[in-house]
Amino acid sequence: MVRLAVLASGSGTNLGALLEAAADPGYPCDVSLVVSDVPGCGALARADAAGVETAVVTWADHGGDRRAFTAAIVDELRRRDVELVALAGFMRILDAGIVDAYPNAILNTHPSLLPAFRGAHAVNEALDAGVKVTGVTVHVVDEKVDHGPIVAQACVAVDDDDSPETLHERIKAVEHELFPRVVADWARGTFAVEGTRVRRRAVARRT
Repeated sequence: MVRLAVLASGSGTNLGALLEAAADPGYPCDVSLVVSDVPGCGALARADAAGVETAVVTWADHGGDRRAFTAAIVDELRRRDVELVALAGFMRILDAGIVDAYPNAILNTHPSLLPAFRGAHAVNEALDAGVKVTGVTVHVVDEKVDHGPIVAQACVAVDDDDSPETLHERIKAVEHELFPRVVADWARGTFAVEGTRVRRRAVARRT
């Protein structure tokens, strides 16, 4: 069983999807820790309700120093022997120190078909650009924002009458199915990073 930590800043809907998936005895991950930079956020409430240990690491407590902030999060992960990290709506940019601590072991979900529409306003930017299709990307985290080898993508059609809210709701519905599945496959050793690409292994390792 792979010890999974989830980092989240908001309501925690992706965390909820991971917790629901992890309730299945056949799921290869145990959600061992939820870390947030926002005290009292919905993600922490979801973790508490599920009996999952939590930690709060705030930006202000570290004086806006990205390196110190990241190091504090890494300390929390290491204290719980975390093996895999999922960024599920975590809205702070982390220092490269977390990538050094967990190489090819951090997955992020993003509401666009990367490399299109990086950053915090991906849904609005997709609408402003007039694209007909957007979607969800799960990728391995590297030192850049919304960058790194892509593991999986799923498309979501953009309707003519979509608002940011309606489009985002449909994206989240797809995301809540894709992200837990990809996290599980990653934990099983289904994928391997080869340079800038992720490829499916011929034989996955057992968990």
